[in-house]
Amino acid sequence: MPHNQFLMNTRDIKFVIKEWLDMEKLLSLPAYKEYYGIDDIDNFLDVNFKVCRDVMCPANKEADEIGCTYVGGNEHAVVTPDIFKTVYKTIMDAELGPQFGFRGDGKIPLSWYAPILEMQSAASAAIVMFWCLTQGATTVLQEFGTQKQKDIYLSKMFSGEWSGTMGLTEPGAGSEVGAVQSKAVPTDIPHVYKMTGTKCFITSGDTDLNDNVIHLMLAKTPGAKDGTPGISLFIVPKFWVDPETGAMGAWNDVTTVGIEHKMGIHGSSTCTLSMGDNGNCLGWMVGEKEVVDGRGVGMAQMFAFMNEERLNTGLFTLGCITSAYYAALEYTKVRVQSKHSTNPKGPSVRIIEHEDVRRMLMYQKAGMEAIRALIYQSYLYRDLAVDAETPEEKQYFDDMFMINNPLCKAYSSDMARILTGEAVQCHGGYGFMEEYAPASLYRDCVIHGIWEGTNFIQAQDYTGRKFTMSGGEPFKKWVAEIDDFVAGQKTDEFAAEFAMMADAMVSFKNIVDMNAAWTAGDKQMKQLFATRTMHAGARVYCGKLLLSQALLAAKKLAELGDDHYDANFYKGKIASAKFYIMNHVTDVFGFEKSMKAGDRSAINVPEDALM
Repeated sequence: MPHNQFLMNTRDIKFVIKEWLDMEKLLSLPAYKEYYGIDDIDNFLDVNFKVCRDVMCPANKEADEIGCTYVGGNEHAVVTPDIFKTVYKTIMDAELGPQFGFRGDGKIPLSWYAPILEMQSAASAAIVMFWCLTQGATTVLQEFGTQKQKDIYLSKMFSGEWSGTMGLTEPGAGSEVGAVQSKAVPTDIPHVYKMTGTKCFITSGDTDLNDNVIHLMLAKTPGAKDGTPGISLFIVPKFWVDPETGAMGAWNDVTTVGIEHKMGIHGSSTCTLSMGDNGNCLGWMVGEKEVVDGRGVGMAQMFAFMNEERLNTGLFTLGCITSAYYAALEYTKVRVQSKHSTNPKGPSVRIIEHEDVRRMLMYQKAGMEAIRALIYQSYLYRDLAVDAETPEEKQYFDDMFMINNPLCKAYSSDMARILTGEAVQCHGGYGFMEEYAPASLYRDCVIHGIWEGTNFIQAQDYTGRKFTMSGGEPFKKWVAEIDDFVAGQKTDEFAAEFAMMADAMVSFKNIVDMNAAWTAGDKQMKQLFATRTMHAGARVYCGKLLLSQALLAAKKLAELGDDHYDANFYKGKIASAKFYIMNHVTDVFGFEKSMKAGDRSAINVPEDALM
């Protein structure tokens, strides 16, 4: 499949949203019941599919081969290919971009945004970045902004006239956010500050696709405490917006220093920005929440952005996985090469008939569907955490979302490098050629493991805060739900899979116990095995999700019969669950055995010996 051929299939997406997830529970709640029924999502999916196929995907070749151009200057320092303008306008006119971030009456469920972003990322992993962060920025302003800030910024950001960014990373403050050096000095205007500092790796930090770029920038005021407690968050537009009238004015001394030359997602403008070189950069404190006793609330505000974008990063990753899989599937169905193992003197066959190619395809299919189930389920939890009817329900769903979120971001992006690599391998030598889509998808997806906190940070979060929050009770409930499913849903058809899951849960709980012991003692070992612990948790959780899908698929298949046009889809769902549990989940046993062995060679080896 070349860069500009869209082979996406939406059948599994519709199965997850309309058949498997309890979407009726969400749509029956007061926030939605007067606005949407389950079939309404078809309109969004069908229009989005056509936009991705006919507009976004054809632009992807230019996104990868031409990308963005840095021209400098105070206006639009970044120039995009003309075809990007068509894509951006089409997305905005179709309301398939930041409009999904609207959280007022008549809002669309965020869980319906999941397939939209997945498809858009599958069409072009780079171009989608020009609007997805805007949606996250609107989340911050809706939750924390003053009414005046909401009135001025939200409508223009929802329409796409203005875009938004996350102004977090600095050359010396990436993963260690508390080391931020950007400064905010008060002016004579209440809550308006003069800003100075440098921000780097800012996705969509500059663009010629719209009129203004609104940076949500972390900085410290005079007298603020060291580390993250002293951080505040500011609205810093590229062109100043009057806090009283909302009128866009002069350039706000936000200089785009350059765009990064990246391994992948070439069509995304990843910028270094310098604020206040001329002493004229102004920022408006989000929510006008001033620093008290040296403590700001900027990190709490920014985490609303980051948690949403961690979930979205999983979707961007999933889009790459999906696109690579369908490209590999299409190629293997038409490429003829070598005799079949069972007929060595016969004709050459299509490579999809070879056993190891089947293994690679199933590895991709099962992994893709597991990650989709994980992320879509977590999006639904996010909706229910906001809209459920009782405080107890809201807390439960928020707990489940919070535990899943590092898995959505880190497990999916770790697996993307493997799964897209398998798509390259399916193409053989052609997979190494840039004319075929898997080459660029393999490059594109690498960034997802780094965005929004590197994957080790996600593993630390999972094995630290998520294991212990609220006295550890939510995590115990998370584990118990997997146990209860495995113990209570056994059927003859899936007896082997349930037995494997039961064994895997024993291993996983042993892994959790070892982490608890290391927390009190050998903290280095806990750090050394954090990523593998996170992967173990993701595998047993995804195993549960796919097995529950298989039970539903088997029921549907029994009702429809083998002659039904949808029979092969349901057979594919069953095969994915079986393959995932017997080939992905089994990694848990190796993780446990390695942890029990307690090898410390990575820690103990002298640094010079690494040479």
